[in-house]
Amino acid sequence: MSIHLVIIDAMNLIRRVHAAQPDPEDIASTIQVCNRALTKIIRSSEPTHIVAVFDHTEQDRGWRAGLVPEYKQGRKPMPEALQAGLDKIQDALWDMGIDSLLSSGDEADDMIATLAVKVASHDGQVTIVSTDKGYCQLLQPTLRIRDYFQQRWLDSPFIEKEFAVQPQQLTDYWGLTGISSSGVSGVPGIGPKTASTLLQRYGNLEQLYAAEDVEPKWQKKLDGTKELALRCKQVATLKTDITLGFNLQDIRYTAP
Repeated sequence: MSIHLVIIDAMNLIRRVHAAQPDPEDIASTIQVCNRALTKIIRSSEPTHIVAVFDHTEQDRGWRAGLVPEYKQGRKPMPEALQAGLDKIQDALWDMGIDSLLSSGDEADDMIATLAVKVASHDGQVTIVSTDKGYCQLLQPTLRIRDYFQQRWLDSPFIEKEFAVQPQQLTDYWGLTGISSSGVSGVPGIGPKTASTLLQRYGNLEQLYAAEDVEPKWQKKLDGTKELALRCKQVATLKTDITLGFNLQDIRYTAP
């Protein structure tokens, strides 16, 4: 039997749904809208396996903050009503036949990346449901990303249009430009247009910083920034070797 694993970036979906509700205290409405969204996702994707991956809720910002102390430092905390309602939301997912994967410390991004790459590398089809473009670094023929809210695929043509680089160059791109929403600075003075131009010409950060023919206007900005750029690239790179502690059989989808 061919496998189609659908991975829901749970808080990416839930926080957006919750933010759109007229009454933020009304968790029942959030659950109802999430259920409708997930029903549409299941109907359109016909998964053989499905799981919703939740971030850990502790204040620890993980290994990335050790590399870049500002990482996610200014991120808004989860609304109290939503935090209090997470157990109910997970119960509602369970009633739909969707199991939840909860982290005790690893970021959901890394857990999703690990699971997705593992299944895709064994010829399974994987669909990650998220608006997070960070997953696009994982793109391959059997691994795709669906933005449910914009009803679009975050695929290679999208990345080329949005960033003017190839998916495999995204972490190099963010090493240069940074990721403002996560507090990752990148190289001061290097914007999106310059970053894409440099990567089109030199391929990746390592080759860029080793090159001896970089134009002076760019070289001046790059001087002394190699360590910073490589740290920012590392922070932007998803881990694919997290210990997950379950097998695919545990998340087989059976319609309730």
